[in-house]
Amino acid sequence: MRSKGRMLIGLLLVLSLIAAACAGDSADTTEAPADTEAPAATEAPADTEAPADTEAPADTEAPAPELSGTITVLVHQNPPMVEFMEQFNAEFTDATGVEVDMSVVGTGDLSTVTQTRLTAGDIDVIDIFGFANPVAEYMTGANPPNWQTLIDAGLLMDLSGEDFVGNYDQASIDGACSYAGGVYCVNLGRVTYSGMFVNETLLADAGVEVPTTWEELVSSCDTVTAEGYKCMIVGGADGWPIFVGAYGLFGSFYPDQAGFVEALWTGEATWDDEQGVEYFNRLQTYTSELLDPESAGLGHDAAPARWVAGDIAYMPTGNWQAPPVEEGADFDWTYIPFPGSSDPADNQFLFGKYDQGWAVAEGSTNKDAALAYVSMFSEPDNYQAFIDAVGFLPTQPTAVLDTPLGLAVSDLMGTFQVGFEQYWVGPTGAGQYSNGSIAASQFAPFGEFTDPAELAALTQADLEAGLGG
Repeated sequence: MRSKGRMLIGLLLVLSLIAAACAGDSADTTEAPADTEAPAATEAPADTEAPADTEAPADTEAPAPELSGTITVLVHQNPPMVEFMEQFNAEFTDATGVEVDMSVVGTGDLSTVTQTRLTAGDIDVIDIFGFANPVAEYMTGANPPNWQTLIDAGLLMDLSGEDFVGNYDQASIDGACSYAGGVYCVNLGRVTYSGMFVNETLLADAGVEVPTTWEELVSSCDTVTAEGYKCMIVGGADGWPIFVGAYGLFGSFYPDQAGFVEALWTGEATWDDEQGVEYFNRLQTYTSELLDPESAGLGHDAAPARWVAGDIAYMPTGNWQAPPVEEGADFDWTYIPFPGSSDPADNQFLFGKYDQGWAVAEGSTNKDAALAYVSMFSEPDNYQAFIDAVGFLPTQPTAVLDTPLGLAVSDLMGTFQVGFEQYWVGPTGAGQYSNGSIAASQFAPFGEFTDPAELAALTQADLEAGLGG
């Protein structure tokens, strides 16, 4: 038994030595390409530094995934944006080899088409507007917006860990793309709708300073009309520009717009309290006295062309109407917050909304390429080119809108706030007048009301009809 045991041990020992030798031979043969001579083991001391191209530290980043195939991209109809995206898509394909299949739909159809295609699983990158009108816990019985249902259904990818998110300012990430602890988009631009274009040359000719309070605004209109000019115009024939023109007045009364929405729902504030009635009084002055009657015959797109004629002091509207002003005005002008308050400190804010952004489908079949697409778009040089093309107020801190409008509002972007209409969700069963932020269009000569207190009371009654009050 002992002799057999010794033989077995010996045999095992021999086999182990053979295996070790074979392993050593294998390692040596893989260290040098077949057509090069392997250096002798003594030529490289153990403590020498390996060549840079052979180092592979354990903590190095994984190589970028190899991209291929096609991604599908959905955008809304916006001619300057679509033109830019066609060019960018070609550059992305040249850089990555990934083809881009882009679909363009009308703005009003974007939400429905997004839901349909996400559900069908045939979309990768989606043009999505900033997250608006979320249903809060206190909004009993309200229906959530489409973006909220898409996230709750797990159809949009959480981008929290992606490096490109850090290229955008935190305010836009928080205000336009965040929900339930996740980041589900990157937003590409702000829009302000609470300011007004000011003809500085006309005011100087009339001996009037740029107004900083409500009283100064009203007084300036008295002066310029006495000098034969007109005070203010909007595209009144289309209806909605009338109340959008008054969003700055509204914001000067209720600067905490999200808080005011909650206060209306909970009954802590009412449309017909003392502050509300004063707000309605100023709305009537704006609609019935400051707006020139010529507004009634002007469509939204016609108003800037009329204003650049140079005989009208103010045009309260959104920054999207800057291009025709910049092209057509041959006088000095600027864009300022609408001075709706008697306190200049309350008239230092621009309110607005976040426009389009990029989201990625959680069900994308080419996620690496989809993320690479958004990442390449988000590179500062590419993003700056996008801003130059479309004229959005930027959401990347390194980007600059180098236009007269952009320069006029650049110092105000630090206090930019999301507006009431982006927070407001009306109670189910509320009446047609329950939203006082749009009440400007309900006063004569555009609407039927002439008594501010009457309209304020009706607005509150229609709100309470939905609240059960």
